[in-house]
Amino acid sequence: METLSLIFQYAVQGIELAFVTYFTLSCLYVLVFAIAGHTYKKRKQNTNNELSKIAVFIPAYKEDAVIVDVAKNALLQQYPPSFFDVIVIADSLQVITLDELRKLPIKVVEVSFENSTKAKALNAAMLDADKAYDYAIVLDADNIMEPHFLAKMNTAFKNGYRVVQAHRKAKNLNTPFAILDAASEEINNHVYRRGHSAFGLSSGLIGSGMGFEYQLFKSIMKKITAVGGFDKELEFELAKKNITIEYLQYTVVLDEKVQKSSGFSKQRRRWLATQFVYLKKYYKTGFRELFSNGNINFFDKVFQMIVPPRILLLGITAITTLVYGLLDFGFNIETYVSSHLWLVNLTLLVVAFVLALPRSFYNMATLKAMVSIPSAFLRMFYLLFNLKGANTKFIHTSHGVVKS
Repeated sequence: METLSLIFQYAVQGIELAFVTYFTLSCLYVLVFAIAGHTYKKRKQNTNNELSKIAVFIPAYKEDAVIVDVAKNALLQQYPPSFFDVIVIADSLQVITLDELRKLPIKVVEVSFENSTKAKALNAAMLDADKAYDYAIVLDADNIMEPHFLAKMNTAFKNGYRVVQAHRKAKNLNTPFAILDAASEEINNHVYRRGHSAFGLSSGLIGSGMGFEYQLFKSIMKKITAVGGFDKELEFELAKKNITIEYLQYTVVLDEKVQKSSGFSKQRRRWLATQFVYLKKYYKTGFRELFSNGNINFFDKVFQMIVPPRILLLGITAITTLVYGLLDFGFNIETYVSSHLWLVNLTLLVVAFVLALPRSFYNMATLKAMVSIPSAFLRMFYLLFNLKGANTKFIHTSHGVVKS
């Protein structure tokens, strides 16, 4: 019995140690890049007035509510019209929407798939393209580019960057969930884009507001069959080729944030499933690339799949800190891992988020929205056990700003 007791004790201690190590590494990872984000500087770029031919791809799956206005706005770029084409990839749009789009000086590529995905839509559009383009821009069907977006992208390309990620900002802050979604994206921008660029690592892609050397994009996209998270597959393919993704903090595209809890659940379920899929697919390759080829970028992309999403990281760390505190001080139950270590983890994480969140979010609206954080955490935690089938069929999140 004593032997069994010792075995059980060591097993519990091993689980405790593994659990705290995982969360300590995750908290430190976020903190290091949150600090690095404050050292990010806009890289000096040589002025080059040579214009490039640019294709602006806008996949639109059942986006009748927003796509016409987005297409109209995309035409307002301060960039010569003869040097760019707006290409709307129309998947399952209504006839009246298609008629409105065809009245505009844009290209409409109609597609239809048994199971629609963004990757299929983009590949079909490039196969249909009747022009030779230098660069491709990918937007979502709700995205609004700032007036000089293409001009700034062209300057970046002319300075030698083959792949760039623009700064995607919130278009709407009209509900608590929209504010939380916007804050989350800005934290990600700071940690996974500004912070990584400051260290000379590849920026993370977001799925829209992305720019690519056209032939490179076309060749890589042919290999991509992802149902969800095609941008993550792109990241890994680019990392394999040692192509660094540049982040353009001051090149802005506006993006609609989820406004309701139902939209939040749909979106996060897709993201969580994607994270598990690519971790499983690439974790062995990640270590091989690091130790055999010195490919830090690839390994870093894999490590990002290991780190929990921010809301789960914060929620689980806070709850575990509370539980250990109660066991230690409330019930005088000795634990193998000190409650003080969990308190340090929580403190490091809060500091990281404070450093990463833009000052524009320090207001009463954000404070009120924070009341929804427990609800968001519970939804995310529930989704961890409800991911079956999430990556076998495209999960669509509808757009169109609603009144708060």
